[in-house]
Parts: sequence; structure tokens; C-alpha cells
Amino acid sequence: MRYGRGLWMCLLLLVSTRPQAADSPGVTSEDVRFRSEGVTLVGTLIRPEHPYAAVVLVHGSGQEKRMTTFASRLASQGIAVLTYDKRGVGESGGVYAGPEVGTNNIDAANFDLLATDASAAVAELSTRLPRNSIPLGLVGFSQAGWIIPLAAKKNPTVKFMVLFSGPVVTAREQLRFQFYTQGNRSFWETHTEADAREHVRSDPDKYQFADTDPRDTLATLSTPGLWLFGGKDIQAPVGLSIEHLDALKARGKPYDYQMFPTLGHNLTSPDASEPVTAAVAWIKALPHS
Repeated sequence: MRYGRGLWMCLLLLVSTRPQAADSPGVTSEDVRFRSEGVTLVGTLIRPEHPYAAVVLVHGSGQEKRMTTFASRLASQGIAVLTYDKRGVGESGGVYAGPEVGTNNIDAANFDLLATDASAAVAELSTRLPRNSIPLGLVGFSQAGWIIPLAAKKNPTVKFMVLFSGPVVTAREQLRFQFYTQGNRSFWETHTEADAREHVRSDPDKYQFADTDPRDTLATLSTPGLWLFGGKDIQAPVGLSIEHLDALKARGKPYDYQMFPTLGHNLTSPDASEPVTAAVAWIKALPHS
């Protein structure tokens, strides 16, 4: 099953082709290797001298290597970060699934496998921190909106979740929205939220695969989460995602979100500092054990 290369590409500005040395005072960097589902995954742990929190970075779609630039950015703010090459990419073993190689990377089975990898990364990171000293969480981008809740359910060590442009809709609904916008940066100048919702609701699916609704997992979790959205997003249906989060919050779930009306899908580019600042402030305010 092939999907267009323009679909599901996520935040490539953050990707580094090789591990980079931490360049902030008191920040160290070391290579990390860990096992997951029969393969070895390889990454980098970047940590400040006295971190107040620790996170594993979860990839968006695409053939993404470890995100050392973004990891260093968080480490400079006092957060220890483990980032790794995605399964089948860079130095990590296994087989990559995605449109670049003609396979389906949004099938429920692949989401579950990538969530298992993220859970294994959390387990590895927890062994490198003083026991129960600081909260450990997951930070991810775009497609991680499906993967992070699954990983948090697999691993109770996860104490918080931060999702940049993470959709809270089914994978099929996401595809319908992306096929509708066609990557047109001027989409919201000629279409309304009502237009987009009607299309997502009624458009026939072009592909059949085992679907995933993140609300099914989010409804079972009590893990605090923060979603950050751009009002001009043409990859994730933000309005519908926020509506679904509001419904979960009304049921007592500890989920927050922030909207940045002038921004698009890539909320962590150097030109968009506000979402990262908001995420760091939210993590810093988390209770410590």
C-alpha cells in the first residue's frame, strides 16, 4: 500500500543524521543501545547535570533518525532526553515501514510496534536516572499522537505526555483531511472548519487498513498530557482534535492543550519558539515524586 510522499512527513528540521555533542555548559551526551522486539535500537542520551525531568522523543512519520538538535534544545532547559533512530533507520535494526518503501506505516500493527519501541526506550532511560527522582515522560510529533498513548499504556513509568501537532482522531480521518488539504498552505484562506469537518466525516476512504482511534487508549489513561496545536495546520484536523480532548477532559481526564493560531504543523521550528517554551513550562510545573 503506497501513500504519497507528501503525506505524513513530519518535522524534518529536527532530525540529525549523526549524534551531535552537547554544547551547553554542564550538558553531556552518550550513545545508548537497547533492545526491542528482537532488534537493537541505537540513540543518544543528552542530559544536563541536574535534570528536573526526563523524556524520550517519539518520532513523527518518515525515515527519522535521532533528533539531537531538539534534544539538545530541551537539555539546555534542564530536561534529560533520550532520542533514538527509528526502527529500520540509521543505526537501528529492524525494518522500516513507510510510503518511501511502499509499505503502510499507519496500520494499527505498526503503531503498536513503534509504541513498544518507545516503551523500551523509556525502560532504558529509567535505568540511567536516580530511582524515582524526577518525572519521566514522552514527547512526540504528529504521528506520535497515536503512538504515545499506546506507549504510555504499555509502560506505567511514563508520568506525562507532550504532543506537538498530535491528532486526536482516527488514522483514517487524518488521511481524509490530508487528502482534502493536499498540502495547500493557503487552504484555510478558502475553506472553513465546517468544510473540513464535513469532508472528514463523509469522504470515502481510499485505503483499507486496521484503524486506530487514540481516544480508545486516552480514555483508559490517567497520565497528564499536553497537546500543542497550530491554527493553520493542514496535516492534522485541529478543531476536531480539540473537540475530542474537551470531551475527554469533561470525563475528568488530565489533558490540556494550547493553540497557536498563526502557526502550522511544525511547531518546533526555530521560528516558532512559543510552543516549545509552553511545553517546557508545563513539564517544569509537574509534581515531583
